[in-house]
Amino acid sequence: MKRREPANRLCAALLFFLCACKPFAASVSDDTVGQRIAKIEGARNRTAQGLDALPLEQVMHRLHVPGMSIAVINNFGIEWARAYGVADVKSERLVKVDTRFQAASISKAVTAMAALRMVQQGEMSLDSDVNTLLKSWKVPKSEFTREQPVTPRSLFSHTSGAADGFGFPGYPPNAKLPSVVQILEGRPPANTGPVLFARPPYRAYQYSGGGIMIMQLLMTDQLGEPFDAIMQRLVVSPLGMSNSSFEQPPSEKDIDKLAYAHDEDGKRMEAPWHIFPEQAAAGLWTTASDLARFVIEIQRAVRGPAGEVLTQATAREMVAPVGVGPNSVGLRLMNKGDGWYFYHGGNNTGFDALVVGHLRKGYGVVIMTNAQGSGYKLIEEVQARVAATYHWDGFEQ
Repeated sequence: MKRREPANRLCAALLFFLCACKPFAASVSDDTVGQRIAKIEGARNRTAQGLDALPLEQVMHRLHVPGMSIAVINNFGIEWARAYGVADVKSERLVKVDTRFQAASISKAVTAMAALRMVQQGEMSLDSDVNTLLKSWKVPKSEFTREQPVTPRSLFSHTSGAADGFGFPGYPPNAKLPSVVQILEGRPPANTGPVLFARPPYRAYQYSGGGIMIMQLLMTDQLGEPFDAIMQRLVVSPLGMSNSSFEQPPSEKDIDKLAYAHDEDGKRMEAPWHIFPEQAAAGLWTTASDLARFVIEIQRAVRGPAGEVLTQATAREMVAPVGVGPNSVGLRLMNKGDGWYFYHGGNNTGFDALVVGHLRKGYGVVIMTNAQGSGYKLIEEVQARVAATYHWDGFEQ
């Protein structure tokens, strides 16, 4: 989008100021790491009502969440990571820090980072017409795309005009899986409808899992590799995410490392997990620590001069608002008081997760659970405890 010259000068001045300012970590007093962990795991206020009065493991029990993994980021690094509860209530197998959970929609943000690496390598542009890059399927031409084509930037920010609203339910193990084109067209054996466009790009924000599937197809069309291999090469391996994979279904060699899906009452679901051919939108299996490495990559690259995967310029594209809705390229942005944060939640059948990072100060948290619905209630409580303990900007109350 073009802006008038005065706005350009203002943005340039603001960018210079931000670059000139030295980043700093959260003010967390003189507590040791062990004392901070104890504050988060203990009762926040023993005289209070509700969850504040309970130690963290009792909160898990109260909310019927079998297992959880946490990684806390401070000063641009993983300060600590811990695992709680069980990966499977039937076998009582314990969650470990290397136990893998489904990241669900957080997969979209990791996919966006891979696409931005392709941009860095000159393999596409964020503002290209996707139909010039797609080979095996095209966005239907219509009155909505006459003046402004659908672009990777609009798809990753959910402003492309796609109106599907997907959230994908996934498929039970051993079910026949659809191709990406069948998913986009809503043809059997796909269990969702077609991806349709209802307005011109950048006119309004509407969440679109289907839009991210267009990007999955575009990336495989361009690079000629399976999607999980693309993600492994462009992001997973370079960031040292050694307990992560977009492979769907998961490899047999990794089965013992996986958490099982549970409902909001903490009961194991009939299927241990669902399979997601919608890999870009929902297919990542990972750990809290590996996702923390993803968060830290964004923070370090934005700070500059570069991260392991992203240049500073590309990282700033990833966290720049597109001007419509709350999203940037693959992330959601949030302002709390003086603090600016990027984040993404995830909800698959039997799993809830969250990543959040401060845009400038190098702190954040990743929380993963193997319970649907009740898992997010626990995530909200854990995030509040971490934010209070580490004195996050805007989370004073």
